Amino acid sequence: MMPLPATDPETLLAAIVLVFFFAAVVWWLFATGMRVTPRASLCLATANLLLAGALGTHALRGLAPDLLSYWGSDVLGLLGFGLLCVAVPWISDETPRMAWPALLVGAAALALLLMPYEGDLHRHSMVVYASMSALCLSSACNAYRLLRQRVRRALSATLAAPLFIVTGLLLVRLLEAWLAPGVTPDIRASSSFNIAWLWSTLALNLVLNATMAFFVLMRLILRIQRLTRRDPLTDALNRRALAEAMDHEHARLQRGAPYALVMVDMDRFKQLNDSHGHAAGDAALQALVQALKPCVRAVDRLGRLGGEEFCALLPDTGLAGALLVAERMRVNLEACGFSWDGKTCPLTASFGVAEASLADASAEQVLMRADRALYQAKAQGRNVVQASGA
Repeated sequence: MMPLPATDPETLLAAIVLVFFFAAVVWWLFATGMRVTPRASLCLATANLLLAGALGTHALRGLAPDLLSYWGSDVLGLLGFGLLCVAVPWISDETPRMAWPALLVGAAALALLLMPYEGDLHRHSMVVYASMSALCLSSACNAYRLLRQRVRRALSATLAAPLFIVTGLLLVRLLEAWLAPGVTPDIRASSSFNIAWLWSTLALNLVLNATMAFFVLMRLILRIQRLTRRDPLTDALNRRALAEAMDHEHARLQRGAPYALVMVDMDRFKQLNDSHGHAAGDAALQALVQALKPCVRAVDRLGRLGGEEFCALLPDTGLAGALLVAERMRVNLEACGFSWDGKTCPLTASFGVAEASLADASAEQVLMRADRALYQAKAQGRNVVQASGA
């Protein structure tokens, strides 16, 4: 094992403070200049600044007033980790749970205030590092959970690993204060334990901020990817994305996995546009999608083909099941109660249903049969579900 470079704790502390400060400036630029996830970026900028302040004031113990260099230093560190808890959900546009981090930080700050900073400070260290560990572990679990919703388990674990490792480092300090009180009471003490811990903290500080920046970058990439696959008005899949999904299901059909298509065309859409304007037509299309969504499963795909035409792709579904889905869609839409400018505008649609067959050379042929069934539904007076023959 290679020995750690012989660096004194004060130099390492100064280096860590500089890295925190530099990271705070970068996140502030993300928030104000580039407008990249501004709430999360500003939160991370403040967290880095607070942690820099915590270590900076800690280094002033014996020089600055005790309230600042002891209690103030500990509270700044707790606030920094509390803000990290808030920032992670914000990166994914999820509302953070602020109550319990605020309660934990407040309780720890009050406990420290009631404990005099005199003599053996291992109890203070235990309160500080136990609270920081809990906050960091919460951030790590949240990061893994949010990543798991978007990427595979292995990548989620890899990206969340720095937060778990930082939690481990804090737990090491907690265990050290508990099992060996008074051995290294201050991170400025020149001991091999402190040197190793500070070097690890410096390295993980860099890795952690880089990982959080990667979270933000990945979110931007996923957002761009979503924009290229979604209809901007209704948030249904666009025609290209739906075609890719249909081709995938048609390939599965050759291995015995059935699928069906439900074509949907809003009735009298042109009349609605002409009578109430294009804004009303756009709102009606959005209302249609909202009425159809509860009728499809997570594995199903709902896409907009163009204009007022939509299509639902139903994997592992036969004709009978697809007809039931289409009928639920028809009933939901008819009952949705759309209104515009205070006037009720009944919405209905016609539905054409087709089940894929091995005789279909491509998914496009299945779509054409569903389209023919749709025209038959229109001919029958609209607001009708019509199945296609093979």
